[in-house]
Amino acid sequence: MLHDLPRPDGLIFDLDGTLVDTVRARIEGWIEALGQAGFETTAHEVGPMIGMDGKRLAREIAEMAGRSLSDDEVESIDHAAGAAFDRRNARPRPLPGLAETLAAAGRCGAKWLIATSSRAQQVRGSVAALGLEREPMIVDGSHVEHAKPAPDLLLLAAQRLGMGPEKAWAVGDSTWDVRAARAAGMTPIGVTAGSAVSEEDLRAAGAAVVVPTLAELASLLGETCSG
Repeated sequence: MLHDLPRPDGLIFDLDGTLVDTVRARIEGWIEALGQAGFETTAHEVGPMIGMDGKRLAREIAEMAGRSLSDDEVESIDHAAGAAFDRRNARPRPLPGLAETLAAAGRCGAKWLIATSSRAQQVRGSVAALGLEREPMIVDGSHVEHAKPAPDLLLLAAQRLGMGPEKAWAVGDSTWDVRAARAAGMTPIGVTAGSAVSEEDLRAAGAAVVVPTLAELASLLGETCSG
């Protein structure tokens, strides 16, 4: 079925849960780090928060427990969660369909890059797992003051691609990706293959379209660009 979507000049991909199957490792890393800080949490609580800025995640968990955290405590938990993730993410698995999507983007004449809230040192292994012929353009959380769900990261990505945000599709697996895309004025596309949330959650957050895999995203690009 052909969706009423603008033809994209650019694609901006989230990384964790969108291109690589790392969300479970993220969740477990956060549960470990938060537990060490005295917060007992579950995958059910943490899962929907994956994709937001790590410092905000730590503060929200603390607020749920009736506590407040200093900036130093937040930074410490965020770093501990990153280290715990790294230990679990020794062999990240790419999610299927990226090659088809990039081929479809090429036929569409759309440029692309990766925009992730993750710290730069955590990105390398996941990007390497994609098996790309050359290093992609990447913007990460260190490049902006406010990570997702703020639009800053996506606006910077559009700037790097040399286009207005309205010309881009922002592709992600979390509600925070979708909210950031809407705040940036982009077309939000949800993908559920590696997500910790449901299609209904992504649609409720404002996704224009939700597809189960990147292969379906390739088909969506084909439909849109041939219309």
